[in-house]
Amino acid sequence: MTTTAPRLGTALARLLILAAALLGTLLAGAAPASAHAALTGSDPKDGAVVAAAPKEVNLTFSEQVAMSADSIRVLDPAGRRADTGEILNLCSGSIVRYGVALRAGLPDGTYTVAWQTVSADSHPISGAFTFSIGAPSTTSVALPDRAAGGGLVGTLYGIARYVSYAGFAVLVGGGAFVLACWPRGASVRPVQQTVVRGWLTLTGATLVMLLLRNPYTGSGELSDAFDLAGLKSVLETKTGAALTSRLLLLGAAALFVAVLFGAYARRTDPKEKKDLSFGLGLGGTVVAAGIAGTWALAEHASTGIQPGIAMPVDILHLLAVAAWLGGLTVLLVSLYKAPSVDRSAIERFSKVAFGSVAVLAATGLYQSWRQVGSWSALTGTRYGQLLLVKIGLMCVLIGIAWISRRWTQRLADPKPAEKTEKTAQAEETSQAEETEQTEAEEADESTGPTASAESAESASTADPERAAQLARQRAAVATARRKRERDADPERAGLRRSVLTEAAVAVVLLAVTTVLTSTEPGRTEEEAGRGGSTASGPAAVPDRPVDIRLPFDTGGVDGKGIVRLSLDPGRTGANALHLFVERPNGKPLDVPEIKVALTLEAKDVGPLPVAPDRIQTGHWSASGVQIPMPGEWRIQVTVRTSEIDQTTIEKNVKIG
Repeated sequence: MTTTAPRLGTALARLLILAAALLGTLLAGAAPASAHAALTGSDPKDGAVVAAAPKEVNLTFSEQVAMSADSIRVLDPAGRRADTGEILNLCSGSIVRYGVALRAGLPDGTYTVAWQTVSADSHPISGAFTFSIGAPSTTSVALPDRAAGGGLVGTLYGIARYVSYAGFAVLVGGGAFVLACWPRGASVRPVQQTVVRGWLTLTGATLVMLLLRNPYTGSGELSDAFDLAGLKSVLETKTGAALTSRLLLLGAAALFVAVLFGAYARRTDPKEKKDLSFGLGLGGTVVAAGIAGTWALAEHASTGIQPGIAMPVDILHLLAVAAWLGGLTVLLVSLYKAPSVDRSAIERFSKVAFGSVAVLAATGLYQSWRQVGSWSALTGTRYGQLLLVKIGLMCVLIGIAWISRRWTQRLADPKPAEKTEKTAQAEETSQAEETEQTEAEEADESTGPTASAESAESASTADPERAAQLARQRAAVATARRKRERDADPERAGLRRSVLTEAAVAVVLLAVTTVLTSTEPGRTEEEAGRGGSTASGPAAVPDRPVDIRLPFDTGGVDGKGIVRLSLDPGRTGANALHLFVERPNGKPLDVPEIKVALTLEAKDVGPLPVAPDRIQTGHWSASGVQIPMPGEWRIQVTVRTSEIDQTTIEKNVKIG
């Protein structure tokens, strides 16, 4: 019996339109991609006013990031580079911290720190903040209004990611469907075309991602996609290596497809076919796991907690998705375009799909715990909310799959021997119609094929309109025959509809999964929130010591010099005070006396006197200096260079 595609009903058309609309909405919300590493601290803090220019600016992140020479830039009020361009690796243990050295002799004013890097799971992140030296000032630097990974390049990269997942599912799931469920399908052309298109889709999407990687993580300009220097730098990164490995594995996958639809499809000896099937199954599994591993090694699973467990689990998860959704795609194509699909093949795929769902449930539960970690993150973060949407779609998909399984069982059940009177009557009517049609066909054939061809040719030559009318009649007869055959097998028609619905929901589910892979995990977002830090929030690192330089001139002999004052740790509570008195040439200056007073005018506190002790020539110190509350403190230093020559110098410093 020839299996043909019925016309889509109104309900199915609406379902496909709804799936397309949901897919567009999800992809629109996917760009720009959210960050997976978070900035948890900076020194100086965003908006801080420091008394003296720091030697460096450093940033602290929630996870490892890839830094380049231009990842951190410090710009002065006029927009000129104030840093040396030297990236400092300040990481220690689990603390991920990088900095950039500043130039000496920076003037007072507001400075802008712009940073851009790539998190360990391959997603670009960026941000900017300001701090001031001495006092805030106007600045000509405009903060960037577009996050890294956004714009047209970000949208194209996101589409390529989605297409690559779809191509992987069709390639791997289609091959598994042929080998495990329907070996005869290896010689069916629509099945061959579907699997080959899956390979072409995945290969093309991988090449696009490789070309777009440089502008995606850098300038955001589409023209930089063909920058050879940028492509070379991409190949040296973890993501570039993963994409290159995927292309090499796709070469092996091409060999697998060629053997599957070539030598395997032509084998007629059962033993030879069984041996080749075993080899293809083993080799195909290794190649499929390798391709899945290129995602696991470069994205979510490779960073965070338990990466050694998460990566194999992620590979299993991707393979289960491919076996289910890819097999479903090939089954749908077979039901609509193949001459016939064995009922035993549909039964076997039903078992494969059930096993895939079980693997998805187990691996998905682990991944959800790892990426979310708490009920509050499940409901209060974007990642958790998307995960709930995915779980809901999975439940819908499983429900539709259950309906498909029922249709499969009805296909497999033998027809009852006994027939009701109504059924018998319907069959008699059908037989009568078939008899009439047969007689009509025999009457047509009685003239003989040669005469029929000659009459058709003469009719076509004499009257083109008559020829077109005959062609339409023949098409109508063929359509009626296909409709009669379809209606005679309601179980298969019902299976087609349920599988089509299942595939439509799977399209949306795959879109949600793609968006999830480009969204900051709920656990990371909550940890960053508990740290009280984002790019624009307070720092989660200890306050830096207060270091100021105070020039003085008492007017007497050796009356000129500089006092360097250090207050450590520079926050409320007990602090250690160190004073270094130097001549203008930088050599220590021995003075008979030095005193310090601290005043917080806003709270009417002070002056609080501090009498440091002389440690050695030019070095004075005091321990346990109490700063009772945070605020803008005025530090006054009185220096006496002789019995009659002394001066008081002061500077305002923000503490705490």
